[in-house]
Amino acid sequence: MNPSESPVAEPTLGDGAEAGASQSVKAQLRLREMILAGELPGGARIAELAIVEKLGVSRTPIRAALMRLEQEGLLQRLPGGGYAVRTFSEADVADAIALRGTLEGLAARLAAERGVPPAVLADAHACLDAIDATLAPPALDDRGFARYVELNAQFHVLLGRMLGASVVARELERVKGLPFASPSAFVLVQTHSPQARDMLVVAQDQHRQLLDAIEHHEGARAEAILREHSRLAQRNLRSALSAQAAGQGAASMPALALIRRR
Repeated sequence: MNPSESPVAEPTLGDGAEAGASQSVKAQLRLREMILAGELPGGARIAELAIVEKLGVSRTPIRAALMRLEQEGLLQRLPGGGYAVRTFSEADVADAIALRGTLEGLAARLAAERGVPPAVLADAHACLDAIDATLAPPALDDRGFARYVELNAQFHVLLGRMLGASVVARELERVKGLPFASPSAFVLVQTHSPQARDMLVVAQDQHRQLLDAIEHHEGARAEAILREHSRLAQRNLRSALSAQAAGQGAASMPALALIRRR
């Protein structure tokens, strides 16, 4: 019988490998979520059997997930075997943000010098129009901040797409995956700050100036704007840690507990 005629096709070796990979990815996402939500605090040793029981998957995908989270920087391998949740110094996080800003600046300069496909530019303009609409109200609620985070991430992805499949674009995506290095890592923790919306308006103006520089092939200007743009993230980091020290912000971003103040 043709497999397509059978109600349930026989599983193949490829099917099993794909299912295992899917379980590993799901375990990785759930473990990352547990760490950033504070369910697994900084310094905590990961009990493999407990994780297997909690997530309901076998040891093999759990081990693969733990290895990937070590590569991401959220876990560290212990000398005697196993893993523990990493903590980070404020300098570690600041350096990761600076590295992202440097690579994004390089990406912007190259995009300006080489030119960008019209379709990608159109998507970037549409994304910034949507951010303008999100920031139009005089005050933002939680939904408005969440929408900004979504659109901001989309714009920074488009920045990588402007270069196509290049080494810089690939490295940029890797750096953005470092803990706390993503463009909106500290936006939500500032949700209830009186200055929060004003800072987003400044960031959006920088987005507009950046896109203008890229379209006019002004590479040095585009690079300088994005390096300055990353300084906002550095400021957000300091504000978030200050709020945490004052007993604020922990509920909106439990992962702040992983960062040690200098």
